[in-house]
Amino acid sequence: MHSPAPDLRLDGFEAADEQTREAFRHTIQIEQTELTPLAEHHTLDGASYHVLHNGAVTWGLPGEPQLVALHLKRDPATKTFRFAHATLPLPAMAQSWLIHRGCPLKEISLAPGTGTTPADETTRALEQQLMSDGDHFALLHSYTDDDPDNAVTIVVLRSLDERSPSPFRVLHEAVDTDSWTHTLREGGFGTYAEVLQWCDDALSGQAPSLPPVQPAARSAQRPVNSLPALAQRPAGRSR
Repeated sequence: MHSPAPDLRLDGFEAADEQTREAFRHTIQIEQTELTPLAEHHTLDGASYHVLHNGAVTWGLPGEPQLVALHLKRDPATKTFRFAHATLPLPAMAQSWLIHRGCPLKEISLAPGTGTTPADETTRALEQQLMSDGDHFALLHSYTDDDPDNAVTIVVLRSLDERSPSPFRVLHEAVDTDSWTHTLREGGFGTYAEVLQWCDDALSGQAPSLPPVQPAARSAQRPVNSLPALAQRPAGRSR
């Protein structure tokens, strides 16, 4: 059974200008039949927020991100629209991207039956942090393996706070396709070289446990475990 295509509610609307039209066609429209809606919220002032899974990515380069966060802005007076989007590796990161563009946190929950469910409270708590804490980190890169026998996503983040004792963070999501659940864990690293070594070991199936995030000094102005999902990434790979 084919998954339903997203209802972007653009009937009767046109792109605000040629640049928007071309960008929308290349980034969203050309693969719209492969986009599966996971969450959406619409406002009375013409904005829409979508979390989408892009099935077309599974046929592309291995490891690429498979989730799309889409923010649409409609102008009812001119019947035109503009949009912004981001390709991200984890649902909570896509939700965070939308939340920090005005979507209420409670309105962008994943629809029942979409994707796997959190396997434990640690996973739920970390996903809540990712959704709500914001742009404290930049996404450096990620890798998604959607092989049913080894379904994992690895995300590397860089703290934007130079005082952080764990300037690099790694998120590791593992999916159990038998129980249709997933676990999400976080680790803290002092150097990028340590991150690369851990990722190499993880992708070869020999990853040690993630090291704990080092606590910040008492004078820090924000909680150390703040894990954002928002900041612009310099480069990236993932599902």
